[in-house]
Amino acid sequence: MLDTFIIPLLKIVVLLNAILISVTFMVLMERKVIAWAQSRLGPMRVGPYGVLQAIVDPIKLILKEDITPVKADKMLFSLAPILSLVPALVAFAVVPFGGDELFYVADINVGLLFFLSVTSIGVYGIILAGWASNSKYPLLASLRASAQLISYEIAVTMTLVSLILTAGTLSMVGIVEAQLTDGVWYGFVQPVAFVLVLIGGLAETNRVPFDLPEAETELTGGFHTEYSGMRFSLFFLAEYANIIVISAVTAILFFGGWLRPFPNVEALAFLDLIPGWIWLFSKIFLFLYLFMWIRATLPRYRYDQLMRIGWKLLIPIALANIVVTGIVKVLV
Repeated sequence: MLDTFIIPLLKIVVLLNAILISVTFMVLMERKVIAWAQSRLGPMRVGPYGVLQAIVDPIKLILKEDITPVKADKMLFSLAPILSLVPALVAFAVVPFGGDELFYVADINVGLLFFLSVTSIGVYGIILAGWASNSKYPLLASLRASAQLISYEIAVTMTLVSLILTAGTLSMVGIVEAQLTDGVWYGFVQPVAFVLVLIGGLAETNRVPFDLPEAETELTGGFHTEYSGMRFSLFFLAEYANIIVISAVTAILFFGGWLRPFPNVEALAFLDLIPGWIWLFSKIFLFLYLFMWIRATLPRYRYDQLMRIGWKLLIPIALANIVVTGIVKVLV
């Protein structure tokens, strides 16, 4: 009873609370990073250096009026933000934050497949939001989101096949242990796969320069145009939770997860004094900063450019990477 229900339940409660708290402060961090990139200060009024802005924003969204359009499909309109948020949170179940059982909810032998399957469900929330709003701009945004996800999901999935060939396992913990056994991070063994997964992660989380489903200049906010109050905040929670989980999985698959740099080099053994979860959180933080840096730097693609990159560039490169990985695996 203790091992089967109580301990996993406690892990889930702690993990969910940590994610939700992280999302609130991540919004503040993004506003600060973009402000510094534009020679501004960002939020400064609430608390010292605006730190308490992360607490005030959720309270503001909770207290705002929650409006449902008259002609909207009320049930699907309410279901859509939940359907976006839940898969993003469920994906964390197979993300290991350390090698000990204490640091992950579950280590299943098809963890990477589970992650891909669950995260691909989130687009249904965007599609339902666009359709149920009964408004032209959200509908256009939902069509964009579905086409974009299909395009880049194929490239990312095929890219991860080459990583699975390299590691020989679908288990997230097993992939980290394979990097320890091989004595090298797979970001150096599979640099092409790393770049493709990073680009695909940007596209699947609707981030700049692939934020076509939310294009404010064209679609007045995209799929969440008609949303307000708490339901609007659920979409933001889903987006930032997806960014965190993509950053965590990228760090685990390509940069050794909780392993220190050069884990097999005895001269650096003193780095083992730093706990593994600190190494992983540091890598996640760097990827989160990269996401924000890209948003502050790059312009948005046109829609035809977005689709051309997905179908004519990323998918052929992913296929070629699988072939090269297979040949090297057989010969070497």
